[in-house]
Amino acid sequence: MHSEIIEEIQFASEDVLLKGYLHWPSTTHPPCVIGSHGLLSDKDSPKQIALAKHCNAHHMAYFRFDHRGCGESKAPFDTVTSLTARCTDLLAASKMLRSRGDLSSHLGLFGSSMGGSVCLAVARELSADAIVTWAAPLRSTDLVSQHTKTTVDSNSPFEKHPFDILDSIAGLQHILIVHGDADETVPLSHAHEIYEHVSEPKNLLVFPQSDHRMGDLSDQKVFVKESTLWFKSFLIDNKS
Repeated sequence: MHSEIIEEIQFASEDVLLKGYLHWPSTTHPPCVIGSHGLLSDKDSPKQIALAKHCNAHHMAYFRFDHRGCGESKAPFDTVTSLTARCTDLLAASKMLRSRGDLSSHLGLFGSSMGGSVCLAVARELSADAIVTWAAPLRSTDLVSQHTKTTVDSNSPFEKHPFDILDSIAGLQHILIVHGDADETVPLSHAHEIYEHVSEPKNLLVFPQSDHRMGDLSDQKVFVKESTLWFKSFLIDNKS
């Protein structure tokens, strides 16, 4: 039985030092999935840790890291957080991983909430082979604060740095879009709009009564299983 191998990695994104963990499968030169966490989350979210283990079981590496200002990537959150900055972080992570020489060139992207927006925004530049998003917003103006139940307030990074990624997603392929129909932060309509504008192969999976955090454990299990199979189908089964 394969013993879990997790490599701690530090890398630079502009002038910020970021930290992450690379989960290795038992196979050599595997494809890799990179995870991008949500606005107020970090690399240690249960979804990412579970997804890393399942990807390893299917012969894929998984890299989870903290964006600048989050977790172990120390920086002032309020001043460094924007969609553009997080896209720069993800691009830096991909460049670092692809320069190693011990991973294949096939790349998957997983993004949760704002992380999903980040993945969709850079997918074309990274020539990503497969993408999975959970509760990804297309634009910041529609988001609802979980605390006030109103649109994002002046303390939100989105007030200073609003975003709209619709123009970035046209024609993207190999995308699995997952959303809960009881999401209190990102409207379900965003998932349908993403699905409408991306190209085949694509799939939309909606969890009934699931909230923004995907709190139901049974939903989490289905999500991890379907996401892993999606990545496997394009990073291993169909790779050239």
